[in-house]
Amino acid sequence: MTEASFRRIAADIAARIATGQLRPGHRVPSTRQVMREWGVANATAAKALAQLRAEGLVESRPGSATVVAGLPRSTPAATGGALSRDRITTTAIRIADTHGGDELSMRRLADELGVGPMSIYRHVSGKDELVHLMSRHLLSDYPLPDPAPEGWRARLTAECRSQWRMYRDHPWLTRLTSVIRPTVSPEGMARTEWMLDALDGLGLDPAERLREAIALPALVLGMASTRTRELTATRKSGLSTVEWWNAQEAELATYLAGGRFPHLASIDTADPVADLDALFELGLERHLDGLEARLRRLAGRS
Repeated sequence: MTEASFRRIAADIAARIATGQLRPGHRVPSTRQVMREWGVANATAAKALAQLRAEGLVESRPGSATVVAGLPRSTPAATGGALSRDRITTTAIRIADTHGGDELSMRRLADELGVGPMSIYRHVSGKDELVHLMSRHLLSDYPLPDPAPEGWRARLTAECRSQWRMYRDHPWLTRLTSVIRPTVSPEGMARTEWMLDALDGLGLDPAERLREAIALPALVLGMASTRTRELTATRKSGLSTVEWWNAQEAELATYLAGGRFPHLASIDTADPVADLDALFELGLERHLDGLEARLRRLAGRS
């Protein structure tokens, strides 16, 4: 079973709690019952119940089975208005922006909203749907220029820079994004449509146009993921990129002294590595240069 399987099971049980099928104090399905009902292995069933405990929806009592946790501590009206999918989504984004995506949980989200975790499940089925809503919300927050710039290259550049800004502002998003298995949504489809339209009429066949519309977002995501990992490394080590390279100076000098790496020895600064915005622009420019050369070759054959 995949990781999504245990989350789906947890979401199904959470829905029973939210709709009142399972009430506070009621027993939830045991590990064996989960195994039978969903046809999963023991490890997956245990992980699903652990997820429900982590979200504060169920609790284990000594000498008793796992049961539904108590009623919410407060009501939405007491903490800034009624719950809605939009309010839940924007609060989740704020938590991820402040503390990182790994720190986002339904329990933490409920605490931030001042409600019991089961209240959230009345609006979203679980964390998978929440992440889906967060992604859609952010895609809407970074609209493409209207009217579109003239020319295929300007249009593709605008789209890639829009994605780069989104990942810069929300680094945690890189870990939740896939260009091969993307979030299927009107917002994401509109961006792909924009790229395919920019490539229309240039001589590329449909399959090559689609590959191009995948390759460019993959380039952006790859650079953005590198930036996210660098931010994490800086936070954990307390050293900036340049400071880290300076700390390696003595060891590097040992390897460079023998003349085996003359080109590396000629570089005396880590600044080119540290400026990830410049590296992104370089990668984008070189990719589009290659595409332009490809289009010239196609035009020469016609």
